[in-house]
Amino acid sequence: MKSLPFALGLMLAASPLYADTQPATSKVVVKPVMSATTTSSGQPIVLPQKDAQVIVSTYEIPRGAVLPKHKHPFPRYAYVQAGTIAVTNLDTGKTQTFKTGDFILEAVDQWHFGANKGKAPVKLLVIDMVEKGAVNTVLQK
Repeated sequence: MKSLPFALGLMLAASPLYADTQPATSKVVVKPVMSATTTSSGQPIVLPQKDAQVIVSTYEIPRGAVLPKHKHPFPRYAYVQAGTIAVTNLDTGKTQTFKTGDFILEAVDQWHFGANKGKAPVKLLVIDMVEKGAVNTVLQK
């Protein structure tokens, strides 16, 4: 009977080694969300020319909310995690609607605003690429 606890202890000690040597049973799945060379208004994507800084934020926009008119001097990308948002570009006069799973390449230096016209909050993952220390939202006065 004294050998039983020793054998159990040896099995427990060896099990992590066994688990680490086993091949992965599941494969990584990559699903492209989008690929683009232009913004939502057709502008070519141009990155900051010096000291680039990436800023990642999350936004939650309540039902019925309308964002103020604004523009971005640098590229801004947004992934719609939940909800539906309508973005109106005041320079082009076009409104585009983005829903859960869509990726938005926002217009650069063009006035626009977003509105949550859905029944649930809009949740966005936003990525800004700016010159170090710069802000990427300018409100219209």
